[in-house]
Amino acid sequence: MVSEVSEGTQAPEFDLPGDGGESIRLSELRGKTVVLYFYPKDDTSGCTKEAIEFTDLAADFKKAGAIVIGVSPDPATRHDKFKAKYDLAVRLASDEDKSTLQAYGVWTEKSMYGRTYMGVERSTFLIDGTGTVRKVWRKVRVAGHAKEVLAAVQAL
Repeated sequence: MVSEVSEGTQAPEFDLPGDGGESIRLSELRGKTVVLYFYPKDDTSGCTKEAIEFTDLAADFKKAGAIVIGVSPDPATRHDKFKAKYDLAVRLASDEDKSTLQAYGVWTEKSMYGRTYMGVERSTFLIDGTGTVRKVWRKVRVAGHAKEVLAAVQAL
């Protein structure tokens, strides 16, 4: 069992393939505020709404000095199509082997219609420039979430 990432702990390091063919490494983002949000699947209704909400506020996040990164188990090539289809302004990272999802404790058992399965628990982590987790949102409801995260970034 992976220990849960909580506020005040060091964010687990990651090195993931990103959209556009570039790697995204937490260590290379030191000194910057990082909004790391985990979502289940590209191009599904909730995940699309969440990505669009973060995109709509992209200029505000940038002004506040934050980088927004969405992570799902989808392949990077699917991220490229998802980004292009909705003109998304957030970076997307692929975690096909689910190692980062597990490190952050968001690869969890879920159930639907009496069936249990493993999946991504929609969650967001606010990481400061030293790599410390400053705020955690678990079991996120999409509507208004990006605004709530932006307010937390601006309060840092």
